[in-house]
Amino acid sequence: MRGAVKATIVGLVTLAAACAAFILYKTEMAPFRSPSLEDFPVQGIDVSHHQGEIDWRKVAALPNVRFAIIKATEGGDFRDRRFAENWRQAKDAGLVRGAYHFFTFCRPGRDQARNVIATVPREEGTLPIAVDIEFHGNCDKVPTVDELAGELNAFMDGIRGTFPQKPIFYVTQDFRDRYLKGNEPLFPEHYLWLRSISREPEQEGCKEWSIWQFADNGILDGIEGPVDLNVLCPSEAGFSHLFAPVAANN
Repeated sequence: MRGAVKATIVGLVTLAAACAAFILYKTEMAPFRSPSLEDFPVQGIDVSHHQGEIDWRKVAALPNVRFAIIKATEGGDFRDRRFAENWRQAKDAGLVRGAYHFFTFCRPGRDQARNVIATVPREEGTLPIAVDIEFHGNCDKVPTVDELAGELNAFMDGIRGTFPQKPIFYVTQDFRDRYLKGNEPLFPEHYLWLRSISREPEQEGCKEWSIWQFADNGILDGIEGPVDLNVLCPSEAGFSHLFAPVAANN
């Protein structure tokens, strides 16, 4: 009898622990729901050659794709093999476009600036140049704050004559905390494109971020395989003219 009572108690304790774990998962660890169009009316994607051939007409017809940020360059000499085609077809489909550069820690900023200028067309009505700054996929060098700030300033000095807009810096929350936060005067003035795929990042009047990448596994009509999904901060004034409805011709 004692053995049966003990077994019952152990079973109840195990069940209680399982219930507690399930509640914790549901309340703290479960993935959040994708941002709605009601809360974030301007949404878009970022792509590179990894997405292969894209049917931009189908993509542009989706209500949650108003803009596309397209990989153009990396480091001092790499050019995305699908950039030119993606850039042209996204425009033809009627999407607002932006180009992004993957910033490597192992090439001088001015070399990378020349690569961008030689690759990205200068056109009206496009988003500012975006700069992807992260450790994932980068070289082994780990720059200091001063080293990174110096090379990013050199990069911006190199492209400013061609692309005078304030750039967009794409970073993870960890990278931002490690380099940018608290060191803002050292770095070029920029918009922030923040990657956060586990929770909605804090925000106050678009002061913390202008674009939020909330997923890297989106499935959309017109693209085979996963794609990154993003939203524009609803009250972002800096980009508002780019997303205004096109006036009807009289």
